Formats: sequence, C-alpha cells, structure tokens
Amino acid sequence: MLDQTQERLCAENTADFSDLKAMIVNCTLKRGDERSHTDTLLDQVATIFDKVGVSVDRMRAINHAIAPGVYPDMTEHGADHDEWPQIWPRVKAADILVIGTPIWLGEKSSVAQGLIEKLYAHSGQTNDKGQYVFYGKVGGCIVTGNEDGIKHVSSGVLYAMSHVGYAIPPQADAGWIGEAGPGPSYGDELDDGSRAGFDNDFTRRNTTFATWNMLHMARMLKDAGGLPAYGNSQELWSEGLRFDSPNPEHRG
Repeated sequence: MLDQTQERLCAENTADFSDLKAMIVNCTLKRGDERSHTDTLLDQVATIFDKVGVSVDRMRAINHAIAPGVYPDMTEHGADHDEWPQIWPRVKAADILVIGTPIWLGEKSSVAQGLIEKLYAHSGQTNDKGQYVFYGKVGGCIVTGNEDGIKHVSSGVLYAMSHVGYAIPPQADAGWIGEAGPGPSYGDELDDGSRAGFDNDFTRRNTTFATWNMLHMARMLKDAGGLPAYGNSQELWSEGLRFDSPNPEHRG
C-alpha cells in the first residue's frame, strides 16, 4: 500500500508516463514463489509505476536457466541451455530497468552479477542511431539485507549499468537494512504485529525519490528521442568521424 506521501505525489503528477515500459528484475537467491524480502521492497516501486500507468514487467531471475557468461547465447559457447535469448527482448523493450538484489557477504547476489554480465553481453550492439543499445534507457537499483552495504552494492550495480549505456538519474538507489547480525529482514512480521522496515521514513523516502527520478529521466529521454548521437555514435566513429577529438600525432 502507498503511504500518504506517495499518494500525494502520484495525485500531483501532471506528466503522462503511460507510454513507458519498465522491467523489474528481482535477483534474490530464493527460487519459485518463496517469499522474498527484496520483492517486498520492489513492490513499492511497482506500485508507483502502476499508479502512473507505466507497463511493468517483473521477473525473478533465478527461476530462469540463464547461463553464466558474457555472450548473448551461451549455448554457442558450450552451455547446455540458456534462456537469455528469450528474455533479452523483454529487457531491450524496457525504458526503465530496475535491478533488485539482496546483500550477501557485503556484495550483490551472484544472480545480480550474472544479470549484469548478460547486459554486458550486449554492450557492443547499437541502436538505430549507431549508439550503444542501452543509450536512452534508465537504470536503478533496490537493495535489501540486514547488514551494512546498500551504498556499496548500489555503486557496483549502477556503475555497471552506466558503463553499458544506461542513464542513471540522481539518487537512483534505495534500500533497507536492519541491525547487524541475525534479525528481521524487510517486511518480516515483528512481535507487535508490525512489519520490519515499513515505518522507516528514510527507506520510504529514498524508494519514492528513486522511483520518480527514474520516471522523470525516462520521460525526458523519451520525449527527446534519446541522447543526441553526435559525439557518441560507435558507427560514426568506425566510419572515421572523430567529433573534434584531438589527434595525438599533432600535439606540440
């Protein structure tokens, strides 16, 4: 459920986001439909997306046979099976990609790392402007756990997304961690009947801000037709255009 602040933000919004598509990938280590704390926090993001008419595609990555590796189809490189070629069109279609991950041993999950490697597998592909294929798309990160490390995990995820071409809005990460050591994770029911983390204003605020910043950035990029292609087109560079880059042979 949205809190009062989220309801007000949605009601005051005047932009139309109904043509945007978002994909939310939960990189939990829990298989099937086992309850995931990361899913619980991602629900906040999905609720706001739904509220403003964004088409949302959600996926739990571990439920798919995604072969490790940095090629689009690892069956061409020795893997017995790889579902990524069937998943890729969904990722490519999304204007916004949100990666959710738990913290394990201070790091993003192995599933999240595998997803990032799959994104990297497409880093040499280009869009219709000759830019790298993720140009014009927006990325964000949601983290859960009960140890410190939200900023550390987010920095790795968001850097990787930026490196392959995603635009990262201001404050595009959020998360929740409890006290260090064994204890409740996000959304666990406590002895008094409340849910762990639900009353944490910092998490609610940052999750809301991150979601709206992704929406605003995606709206601006969509309306602008993506990023201008001058100065960043791989195809034009390959054809010899140097975009005013100084020639090292002419330096004095």
